[in-house]
Amino acid sequence: MNTPKRYTITAALPYTNGPIHIGHLAGVYVPADIYSRYLRLQGHDVAFICGSDEHGVPITIKAKKEGVTPQDIVDKYHAIIKKSFVDFGITFDNYSRTTAKIHHETASDFFKTLYDKGEFIEEVTEQLYDAEANQFLADRFVVGTCPKCGNEESYGDQCEVCGTSHNATDLINPKSAITGATPSLKETKHWFLPLDKHEAFLKEWILEGHKKDWKPNVYGQVKSWIDDGLRPRAVTRDLDWGIPVPVDGGEGKVLYVWFDAPIGYISATKEWAEREGKDWEPYWKDKETKLLHFIGKDNIVFHCIIFPAMLKAEGSYILPDNVPANEFLNLEGNKLSTSKNWAVWLHEYLVDFPEKQDVLRYALTANAPETKDNDFTWKDFQARNNNELVAILGNFINRVIVLTNKYYSGVVPPSNSLLQIDEDTLAAVKAYPNVIASSIERYRFREASQELMNLARLGNKYLADEEPWKVIKQDEARVETIMYVALQIASALAVLSEPFLPFTSAKLNGILNVNTNTVENTWEGVSEGRELLPSGHNIGKAELLFSKIEDKDIQIQLDKLEASKKANEAANRVIEPQKETIAFEDFTKLDIRVGTILEAEKMPKAKKLLVLKVDTGIDVRTIVSGIAESFTAEEVLGKKVTVLVNLAPRALRGVESEGMILMTETPEGKLVFVNPDDPSVTNGLQIS
Repeated sequence: MNTPKRYTITAALPYTNGPIHIGHLAGVYVPADIYSRYLRLQGHDVAFICGSDEHGVPITIKAKKEGVTPQDIVDKYHAIIKKSFVDFGITFDNYSRTTAKIHHETASDFFKTLYDKGEFIEEVTEQLYDAEANQFLADRFVVGTCPKCGNEESYGDQCEVCGTSHNATDLINPKSAITGATPSLKETKHWFLPLDKHEAFLKEWILEGHKKDWKPNVYGQVKSWIDDGLRPRAVTRDLDWGIPVPVDGGEGKVLYVWFDAPIGYISATKEWAEREGKDWEPYWKDKETKLLHFIGKDNIVFHCIIFPAMLKAEGSYILPDNVPANEFLNLEGNKLSTSKNWAVWLHEYLVDFPEKQDVLRYALTANAPETKDNDFTWKDFQARNNNELVAILGNFINRVIVLTNKYYSGVVPPSNSLLQIDEDTLAAVKAYPNVIASSIERYRFREASQELMNLARLGNKYLADEEPWKVIKQDEARVETIMYVALQIASALAVLSEPFLPFTSAKLNGILNVNTNTVENTWEGVSEGRELLPSGHNIGKAELLFSKIEDKDIQIQLDKLEASKKANEAANRVIEPQKETIAFEDFTKLDIRVGTILEAEKMPKAKKLLVLKVDTGIDVRTIVSGIAESFTAEEVLGKKVTVLVNLAPRALRGVESEGMILMTETPEGKLVFVNPDDPSVTNGLQIS
């Protein structure tokens, strides 16, 4: 296909069981927004579509935990997510939701079309059933061991460790996520999309048609699925939250969320077109439209096999041209998790770092998980800001604006005779739009962001080499040319940074006093080498584009994560079950007394052991205790402790230990003494 007439760009619908975090941004929304902004700068007709996925099982689980209705949950998080996207500068043409009336109608009509065409098969199958909860266990209502990789916390529809999609009945040792009970199998009727019927088409369309242009991680996962043999996939579920199955026999059942959610792209486009007075159909049914799905790797199968099979079965829709899925972003070495609060939440970031939307956009793009999982660290975030945005891009712009105001009162000087260095520099500037465009159009956004930074480096090098602050003393005309060229670079940066750093681009255009509606200050204008800032043009005063991020700001974020980690450990701490019952006579054999630690030293070459001298009231004895990772020798001196004194002596590292200090653990996993704090309690007193 040559240049498309229009582009339909979809971004994965986020579940409304929690806010947006940086993993979502890096994997889906920032690259999709960069691409959409870039296309608009080219003058293309773009429909950038997204919305909240409000029918997923995680939402019903969240509602049960909080004691509210699923509608309460989706209303809460839809509002948070939508506002976060707006504040962060994600330029959706429409952000809808799957509880909207237009979506229910669109999804129902789509199902009925396939049903009437005989595209479904109806089967009575055995599904997992929780007798205690009195309901079937769909998707994430069941957890168990993944049959492929052995992950013991796999969900009923997909393993988040190896990415394999499966049915709940495939799990080994399944457990109900509602009650924890072991489910039984019970018969139920459902409708299935026979993916095997479309296998030949998918092989030709994907394995032959997209082998070269789809990303290797996407093509590889899809090929593996097809090579394994496609099987019918259920499109309905036994649930009470979702879109009711719109045919006879569908009572008490809803459309499976993976069937309903991608149709949300279509219903959101309809909603947008109706609002804007447009016709939605060309964006989904005209072969001169380029359809792109931006997703994370956990959605590859749904967007490359299942949704295309649905569209093909319906018959009137175009198929995606590309599905540029990213891998996962981890956080400080650990997997991002909504349930464990191990995340950097977008709405909280916007409060903690006001007016630093572009810093996060840049950090996530420069470290994007495009071909493999990557790790976000707060130290790298700080370095990207301080060492690149501040020191390279911000430094160049600040020097240019300050010098122009100092030498020429903010008026762009004339371009006098150009030396070879000037012509070479302007030629390099002219080439950058195509270089950056090539990277963007191949979905290499990391590469594109670094090319943008290279343009700022070019500007810094040009100023450093030409040294206008020195030359001004000998050749004022030469400095006019130098500053003229530097201002053209600054203006080019204002244009080309817009997809990556939209707030910065707008601020820079304001400083340069540029009218962005002119033909010169466009992507095309830069690539054609047009004069971006003419001589005599007045620019504004210098403002810092970026400010340094201090260590204390980063430490606050690290402390927040450490608090989350400790809270998770406490919440997930397993309470040891009661040991077998003993007789009273067994208990009376224990001689437990209060003692005081008189001396303490670290056991040489032993990580955990302290050697203690303890006054038990009946004697002073040596006790070796494994508490050195929790306490220093100095900390325990004079400490009152509880001692089991009639424990048989035992040699530890050559030292005979004559008793045991009684300890316990806090919910956070910290060792503490079982300690009688009453000062009237004296050494030797028995515990009874």
